[in-house]
Amino acid sequence: MRPALKLIVIALPLAALGAGFLAYAVANRPEPARIDIAERAVPVRFVEVTPASLPPRVIGNGLVRPARVFEAVAEVGGTVEWLDPGLETGSILPEGKVFLRLSKADYSLAVAQAEANVRATEAKLEELELSESNQKAALELERKLLEIRTADRDRIARLVERGAASATALDAARAAWLAQRQKVLTLENAISLIPTQRQVLVEQINVYKAALEAARLNLERTELTLPFTARVAKEEVEIGQFVRQGQLVAIFDGIDAAEVEVRISLSEMSALTSPSAEGDHLLDPVRLGEQLRAMGLRAEVRLELGGRQLIWPAQVDRLSDTVDQKTGTLGVILRVDNAYSSARPGLRPPLTKGMFVEAVLSAPGRSGIIVPRSAVHEGRVMIADDENRLRLLPVTILRAQDQVALIGEGLEAGMRLIVSDLSPRIPGQLLAPVRDEALEKRLAAQSAGGMAERRK
Repeated sequence: MRPALKLIVIALPLAALGAGFLAYAVANRPEPARIDIAERAVPVRFVEVTPASLPPRVIGNGLVRPARVFEAVAEVGGTVEWLDPGLETGSILPEGKVFLRLSKADYSLAVAQAEANVRATEAKLEELELSESNQKAALELERKLLEIRTADRDRIARLVERGAASATALDAARAAWLAQRQKVLTLENAISLIPTQRQVLVEQINVYKAALEAARLNLERTELTLPFTARVAKEEVEIGQFVRQGQLVAIFDGIDAAEVEVRISLSEMSALTSPSAEGDHLLDPVRLGEQLRAMGLRAEVRLELGGRQLIWPAQVDRLSDTVDQKTGTLGVILRVDNAYSSARPGLRPPLTKGMFVEAVLSAPGRSGIIVPRSAVHEGRVMIADDENRLRLLPVTILRAQDQVALIGEGLEAGMRLIVSDLSPRIPGQLLAPVRDEALEKRLAAQSAGGMAERRK
């Protein structure tokens, strides 16, 4: 059979059969199901905002140093005669402890010489008093004798007038009167000088007494005493060594209190000390420390030790004298009382010089609403309204700190703030909000003071 005839006989029946089957399938197929288009809700997390305050907080680091340092300097020279056995680096000596004695021989001699000078001058003063008494008695006698000489001269003068005596006798009487008058004047002059001589001796006694006090003071200075309980930081002398006046012999660190200087930026300091409506006043440089504490600034010092965080309460004591030119930061000096007395063996070490610690400063907070910083997008936040629809609200940020921000305007208490990262953000889109209670607790902890959550 020819190929064309085979094609006609075989292919055409098959094609007709297929066309018939297709027509049957199309005619008997079911109608397509209708799908209703419905709006899909986007699941998001939210927190319910409440009014709160955010205390400004600054975290810095610094090295611990003693609040008081005593540099023991020899006020007099001499040979070291005795040293306290506890005068070794790291030892703690009590207040009032004599830790060094110099040789007293030279200073004891100086005291004895000054005492002798005082006694000798006092003896001269007593001699002058006795001399004054004797001269006054002699003057009384000479004045009586002068009266006799005067009467004798006058009597002879009358006799000469009557011619009963010669002129020679009158001259002799006058000469005797003049000689006696000279004696009286000499005694009077000598007695008049006695007050000046007495004043000279009194002043000389005062000079010698001052020298005696200086000698006694130098004798006391041969013993060096500790003015407060302290730890030996450095000792520089040995027994038998000659110490010059003004030479450093030891350095002591006080243990009653410690200091930490924290460097913070001027903007952070400004946030901490921003004036309130009722506390706007000028700072007095003399009372700067008191005024800083009156602002309600709080501070604490922290140390990470073996997976534990140790905390010491501190207070803002004063500001450093300069601003660091490289970093533009200001030094805030914190004082920690009872740095040693609060130590507990195995649990809490003393706050020792050289420790690198973290310091946290905070101030009374401003009122507003605390939200996560990630919830603010280009000055706007997302909220879920009563119909679970998305709304975008502009807000005013009063302060951004760590991972949170304090909102002043734009939010009201009770609003549901969306904290999920929603993209795209289409106002009016339907939401399926889920409350994030854990985040609400963390935000509440931020408003509780900024430090309490770190103490747990």
